[in-house]
Amino acid sequence: MLTVQNISGGYHAKPVVKNVSFQVGKGKILGILGPNGSGKSTLLKIISGVLKPQDGQIIIDGHAIESYSVKQLAKKMAVLPQLHASSFSNSVYAAVSLGRYPHQNGFFSSWSKEDEQAVQTAMEQTGVARYKEQYLELLSGGEQQRVFIAQALAQNSELLLLDEPTNHLDIAHQKQILDMIRQQVEQNGLTVVSIFHDINLASLYCDELLLLENGEMRSFGLPHEVVLQEQIEDVYQARIATYPHPELPKPQITMLPAKEMQRHFAKVAVGDFRITKDYIEYTAQAPLKVVSSAVHNAGMGWYESFLNRAISPYYDINQVNEETVAFLQQHQFAPTNTVVMLTAVATKCAEIQSFSSGNCEIVVMVTAGVGNGIDVTKAYLRDEPFHIGTVNTWVFVNGKLSDEAFIQAMITATEAKTKAFTEQQVVDQQTKTIATGTATDSLLIAATQQGEEMPYAGPITEVGKLIGRGVFETTMAAIEKYKQAKN
Repeated sequence: MLTVQNISGGYHAKPVVKNVSFQVGKGKILGILGPNGSGKSTLLKIISGVLKPQDGQIIIDGHAIESYSVKQLAKKMAVLPQLHASSFSNSVYAAVSLGRYPHQNGFFSSWSKEDEQAVQTAMEQTGVARYKEQYLELLSGGEQQRVFIAQALAQNSELLLLDEPTNHLDIAHQKQILDMIRQQVEQNGLTVVSIFHDINLASLYCDELLLLENGEMRSFGLPHEVVLQEQIEDVYQARIATYPHPELPKPQITMLPAKEMQRHFAKVAVGDFRITKDYIEYTAQAPLKVVSSAVHNAGMGWYESFLNRAISPYYDINQVNEETVAFLQQHQFAPTNTVVMLTAVATKCAEIQSFSSGNCEIVVMVTAGVGNGIDVTKAYLRDEPFHIGTVNTWVFVNGKLSDEAFIQAMITATEAKTKAFTEQQVVDQQTKTIATGTATDSLLIAATQQGEEMPYAGPITEVGKLIGRGVFETTMAAIEKYKQAKN
């Protein structure tokens, strides 16, 4: 649909945009990224024909842009610039109707049912139909933006050029507009080229991305090929971290503050744990980075409070979410800042130990009821309902772990727990083989994220060795306590 060949140009003799080339196919969205002053808006003006390129060529639907008359080009291409100025007052309906001008023989002398339908549809799609009789100057900046987007859509062109289409919009209207544009692309074959300041929105909604740096093309390709941590940091001169979107295979970024900004040190110590008949509690001095399989606030996040809660074997697990929140509020714990595990083991059976080696230190807490041990290799032979977990393991690291190290720490801890089951000769009563765990064991790895980063936590690393030894010895001791309590 659109081909940009070796384009250079700008406002003076020295070009702002230099030797840029790319193609956008029909029914695709291209997002243009780059810091302020990188040439994004200049490039869009050259593509639209507002600026004549000093070198290169713009080809639309197989024809050079110069071959189109103004009206022919308007039927092929609609443009939403960044700033809008109105020399006279228009109603919303009149402003959107201007998008139909390229389809008129005279100035609205041949207004048709098709024109009216295009205007009404565009207003409905952008959520401005209720303002149709109001004047533009009475609307907010975000509402005006949606009116101009409606005007561009009413034009029914095959190519849509947008300069920051979500500027001034709140997140609900950003989503509405971009969802609507995405729908037009997929259902009607619309081709879109849009400038974005928000890298996350661009990655989420665009098929391809073009990254500009000082007027030159730094990168062009699929979002995962362009939104690379080192590349974005270099172009924008800002610290970021990349991570996958939770629902789509698209990269997202998080801005990181200056390294000089230090958090309060939150060292974990055995003496800071509190044991009551209802739960084992640890509350950190500052939030810890956590990955866990807890029943409340599972996954990865930052949390300050940790509860291993003892409950009845007859606890209604189907109401766990509502009941847990109510319990936390009753005991004055913040539901959004607390990780909760459940255990059928009495809290007096908890074992808490610390381990250190060199500059590495960990604290391990385990409650281990082994009455319903299961051999995971034979679990496919069983058919039983979900019930309360009995082996809950917490590993607190006074240090900084990479994301990879968090995952490796979970593997190392699980292997150590399984070894403890073997040493204690815990048997799966159904298969009569050595158990590897229980039906619903839970595991938590938390780190203070202070000091030099530990990139790995496998069994041959310093922290991995501590985790292996610590989880094994603490689990052994917890199982002994459980057995003694049962006798």
